[in-house]
Order: sequence, then C-alpha cells, then structure tokens
Amino acid sequence: MEIPGPSFRRRLLIESLIVLAADSGPQVSWLVRNGVMPDEIALDFDHAFRMAEALVADGQLTRGALPDLREIDVILGSMSRAEHADRWTTGALDTDEGWALARGLARRVLDAELGEWQQPLPEITVIR
Repeated sequence: MEIPGPSFRRRLLIESLIVLAADSGPQVSWLVRNGVMPDEIALDFDHAFRMAEALVADGQLTRGALPDLREIDVILGSMSRAEHADRWTTGALDTDEGWALARGLARRVLDAELGEWQQPLPEITVIR
C-alpha cells in the first residue's frame, strides 16, 4: 500500500478546516448530504491535525498555523466529555461558543494558508 504524500495530507487538513470554518447552515447541509453527525467535523479535523507538524516539516504548512490548530484541538477536545453531548447536535453548530471559537480559528488558518477562508465544502466518501 502506498503512503499518501505531503500534498495529499495537506489537502486532508485544508478540507477539514474548510468544513469547520463554514457557517452553520452549510455545515448542516453538508452533514445531511453525507449522512454523518456533527462529530464527523471534529473527527476529520483530529485525524488531519495529527499530521500538522509533519506538514510544516515538509513545507506544506506554515509554522504560524500551528498555534491556531492546537487551539482548535483543545476547544474540540474540551467539548468531547460525556456531559457535553448537547454540544454535538446540528443546532449547537449555530449556538455553541466552542463551535464559534473553532470556526473563527479555522477561518484564520485558511486565510493565512489560502488567502481566503470561504471555500466550497469538500465531497467525502463515507465507508459504512
């Protein structure tokens, strides 16, 4: 099996940030279209975030993005306790402070990396 290269891994991170940065309406439409729950937004980010240091080392991501990516990870992680189940609903995407903070940080990273945070939401393949 071939190991995906740095540009593929960068795309995974950027796509996870595009979904996270989107307004709640497009996020909900994306979730419905793909038949997934709000936690998928955080899971996609988590998988891609684990590659951030390597992406910096490969020249695929600026070092300046790391503090905001780490902050997003902390925010989403703090929301993941059992007592916070209400934060993982489609309604919470519009009203929850954690989602708003993560959204703002994702936008800042995308602005720095792409010059514009607002991008078309990516297509995904859900394996069931």
